[in-house]
Parts: sequence; C-alpha cells; structure tokens
Amino acid sequence: MSTLGMPGIPVREAARTARAHGCAGLELRVHPDEEVHLGLSGPATDAVRSLLDSENLTISCLAGYAKVAAPGADRPVVDELKALIALAERLGAAQIRVFPGGDGDARPRIAAVLDELRDAGVRLLVETHDSHPTGAAARSLVDGFGEPDLAAVLWDAVHPWRAGENPAVTQEVLGPYLGYFQVKDVRSRETPNPVPPGEGAVPLDDCGALLRSWSGWVSLEWEKAWYRDLAPVDVPLRAAAAWFDRYVTPSG
Repeated sequence: MSTLGMPGIPVREAARTARAHGCAGLELRVHPDEEVHLGLSGPATDAVRSLLDSENLTISCLAGYAKVAAPGADRPVVDELKALIALAERLGAAQIRVFPGGDGDARPRIAAVLDELRDAGVRLLVETHDSHPTGAAARSLVDGFGEPDLAAVLWDAVHPWRAGENPAVTQEVLGPYLGYFQVKDVRSRETPNPVPPGEGAVPLDDCGALLRSWSGWVSLEWEKAWYRDLAPVDVPLRAAAAWFDRYVTPSG
C-alpha cells in the first residue's frame, strides 16, 4: 500500500491501516507534505523505522520524486538521488522510486549514484511514467547498466496501457528489469480518474495472470493526494486484496 492514498496522515496511522488489511509492507511517499521527506532528522528517521518494525511492516519502497531524465544540470538530480538513497539506507528500505521526467540523458545521473546504491543495498526503480510511460521506454533508461539488482523499472499498471502497450508486452520487454508493480485502475484511457481495482478499464486480470509466478512487491497506488474526493483508501484496499488473492504469489 502506498501512502499516496493517505495524504498527510502520520505514518503510525498508515501502518495501522496497512496491517488491518493484511499488507506485508508500506510504500512511503517521500514529499515535503508528508511525515517522511528529504531532510528528515536522524532521530525522526529512526523513530519511523522503529515504528514499522514494531508493526512488522517492511518498507517496500520509498516513492521519491527525482526526475532522472529531466532537462537541465545533472548535479541537482544527483544530489536528490543521493539524499533519497541515504534516507532509504537509514530507514532500511531496499528500493527507491524515481520518475523519468523528460528527454535528458539519465545515464550519467544514475551512473553517479551506482556506488551509493551498491553500498547502501538499495535498488533504484524508474517508474513507467510521464516521458517514458511504456515498459520499453522505461527499461531504456536502466538496461545499459546491466545490473537489474541496482537499477530496474517500476511497472505502474496504468501508464503503459494508456500509451498502447499491452500488459503481455510490458512484462516481456521488462524481463529481469521488472522490479515492482503498482496495481491501480482508471475509468478509461481518455478519463484517467482513479477507481478501485476491478471497476475500471485497466486489464488487471491480464496483469495478474502474467504476474502469477512473479515474486516481487505489489503495491496499491490510490491517488487521493491528487483527487481529494476519492473514497478512503480502505475501499480500494479491499478490492486490491481480492485481486491479489486471485493472482499473485503471496510474497509481497
């Protein structure tokens, strides 16, 4: 479960919701509006880690907002990536989410943090999003390094499909670079308003069948931070749990 569905809610409350719905982990949004953000003090970071340990919850991913292919200078992007990696290491999070963000060259920026990723035991995940919405496009940003354990792709169920990439193609082109899956649904390609999984047009049954033997993390993304009139996260969580039970090997 991503905390994007509980904007501004303390981690303690998000953790209780996750446990109530049988989640094994929590995807933490790293944002200035949230309890977990870049620049969080050491003691506060340790308190979050201790809290989640006490709830028996793993941090499945830190959802950051760095844009690895954004136009402009490399240094601000690299600095943001390093800060996100350092936060992940202190929290005990094994993965960080970033966005493509444009048509710039992501390679030198990712290359600049490979040692930090390796030393921290953290994997960078580029989401299928914005300028690189398909599996093929997102993989192109990371496959040159040949280390999917360090740099891989987060498959958001909506964006590749909206861009015309069939789920079977997404899964095939990602191959070993599939590092994470976000289950979500929308009304239609033309009207991407979120709806609980199974109530919209995204072919989630196809995705589930393709992921049946996959053992990575699956997380519900409910975009209540952007669509404030959405139902509470409990509603899509119940639908996501039913989808998960039908298809996905229970390992994340």
